[in-house]
Amino acid sequence: MSSIDGLPPLREVISTHDLRAKKQLGQNFLLDLNLTAKIARQAGDLTGSDILEIGPGPGGLTRGLLAEGARHVLAIEKDARALPALEQIVHAYPGRLQVIHGDALEIDPLSHLTPPIRVAANLPYNIGTELLIRWLTPPDWPPFWQSLTLMFQREVAERIVAQPGQKAYGRLSILAQWRSEARIVMSIPPEAFVPAPKIHSSVVQITALPKPRFPADPAILSRIVATAFNQRRKMLRSSLRGLHPEMEAILTEAGIKPTARAEEIGIEGFCTLARIFEARSG
Repeated sequence: MSSIDGLPPLREVISTHDLRAKKQLGQNFLLDLNLTAKIARQAGDLTGSDILEIGPGPGGLTRGLLAEGARHVLAIEKDARALPALEQIVHAYPGRLQVIHGDALEIDPLSHLTPPIRVAANLPYNIGTELLIRWLTPPDWPPFWQSLTLMFQREVAERIVAQPGQKAYGRLSILAQWRSEARIVMSIPPEAFVPAPKIHSSVVQITALPKPRFPADPAILSRIVATAFNQRRKMLRSSLRGLHPEMEAILTEAGIKPTARAEEIGIEGFCTLARIFEARSG
């Protein structure tokens, strides 16, 4: 697909604006508008939603989101070289695209968006996980977003959806699945990108649940899970012993063997542990 909106093909856009991907910005550009449109469709019905996009680059996914009917797209782009290309898209979709030049880690997008809000992005590799953790750990739940449709390195995507007992299971798995539904919806080979990375990529769809699967204090749960997986090879009675002098008794009360390791414990087990830890800590 050379065009979905009368705008030039992405290869031409990149050539015109000298948009060679910069490694230090975590950039890898998708040039196939068929593929970017398919990613946009994974975000669901966009016609009644505002969309937050991080790192649009030359605007392939941006064009897909707008063509699929997004009510409004807010695109945050750090690379000033991409702004003229994005401005062309602004003119092609009057009143529906706003571009902010800046660092997504430092910008609060909510004043520019109206609920319902979805996030869809081919995240820059160097900030993708940090942004995801921020979106999964807001001070209040439900979060500002209804869903996240995000591209990651396949290794990160597998950590998000991993189950207990799997090698990839860890803190990110629990953060993503405690209050959300998470699944991999697409796999994308290296050759789809310019430049081609050394790894495969995957698109993950994360849908916010109205409330957590199991009750627990978010800060306590996060602290226990982070401590447990920081020393994932150790038994829990050893890895968690610094958190409370009666940790072995707390584990037993939670129905968890003190000799178990973090990767063996499901979300419900960690939530039970967090509630008992909170009660014993007074």
